[in-house]
Amino acid sequence: MSQKLINRSSDLKRLRDEGYEIEVSGGYLLIHHIPFVDQNRQIQYGVLVSTLTLSGSNMTTAPDNHVIYFIGDNPCSIDGTIITAIQHSNVNSVLNSQITVNRSFSNKPTTGYPNYYEKVKRYADIISAPAKYIDPSVTEKTFKVIADIADETVFQYIDTNSSRANIEAVNAKLEGQKIAIIGLGGTGAYILDMVAKAPVKEIHLFDGDSFGQHNAFRSPGAASKSDLNENLRKAEYYQRLYSNMHKYIYVHDYYLKEENLLDLDKMDYVFVCVDKNEIRKMITDYLVRIGISFSDVGLGVNIVDGKLTGALRVTSSTSGKNDHLPLRIFSQGSDNNEYATNIQIAELNALNAIFAILKWKKISGVYVDLENEHHSSYTISTSKIFNEDVVRT
Repeated sequence: MSQKLINRSSDLKRLRDEGYEIEVSGGYLLIHHIPFVDQNRQIQYGVLVSTLTLSGSNMTTAPDNHVIYFIGDNPCSIDGTIITAIQHSNVNSVLNSQITVNRSFSNKPTTGYPNYYEKVKRYADIISAPAKYIDPSVTEKTFKVIADIADETVFQYIDTNSSRANIEAVNAKLEGQKIAIIGLGGTGAYILDMVAKAPVKEIHLFDGDSFGQHNAFRSPGAASKSDLNENLRKAEYYQRLYSNMHKYIYVHDYYLKEENLLDLDKMDYVFVCVDKNEIRKMITDYLVRIGISFSDVGLGVNIVDGKLTGALRVTSSTSGKNDHLPLRIFSQGSDNNEYATNIQIAELNALNAIFAILKWKKISGVYVDLENEHHSSYTISTSKIFNEDVVRT
């Protein structure tokens, strides 16, 4: 299926976004799962097939004719009599090696069909009306999962959400990026959950720890008992889970050390989600040295009078702004890091991840960024967000 053709053609895109099961095969447009009534007054499903007229190979133009083919028996009215008003031919025809049709129909508007949306909708409405009268629950708009069989995207199936929201061009700014997530204990896993839904080129997972029962209670999704019993590495567990959506997720099931930091050299953006300050400092210093942008997350929660309080932060670095890092990211010996406690709660991990994702997407040009801050903190007790280390333009 040529998803690029569908995305560039407003009529085909509208059909897909409204839930029609469309497919492009060779020079033909196929619309699957069209309900109709047969001569025994039973509801069946057929396939509409139309020739496809293109402008070059990029997008559709107006249909070259008003006739449409059909795979299936003759559609009938609710009494089982054939709908004669659209009859054209009842001869089997081989259109190509993959498509053999059983008949064709003709229903021509005075001025013809201006686009494929109008053509398909007209025939679908006529053919399916008796079936919908007999059973109002039947529909041709199934929103069936559309697999990316042509390997045109990084996803296992097509991102129709971005299409329906008309933000594909905005999201395309993330294409080509190689993303690293270092640490998958809590916040890092939620970052992965959102990065896996973005059209980035590659996602690299760095973590040498195993996925344990405690991780399940502060991570996205719902791990099964069999998942836990496998005792998988975190990187392997999450790669298996999120490869259901994104094709290019790579496992690095080891801890980063001085000798293997070069594994980050080809990344475009890095999320640092570790809880040991000396490791955090080692990684971020290296990223600054080689000029790779990153966001480092921190979460500090304490128990006070039987309630939880604390703060979370996102500290980011780009080639144009990194002089603030010595005041934000500390070595192990510092007693000035309020984010060093290890109480982790799912909603706070998720919120910390969301802030990090928003900053990455702002840096990538997806969201408007009027503050241009490189250090942001959220205080739980007051629900206030503080933006600091701002770059003035």
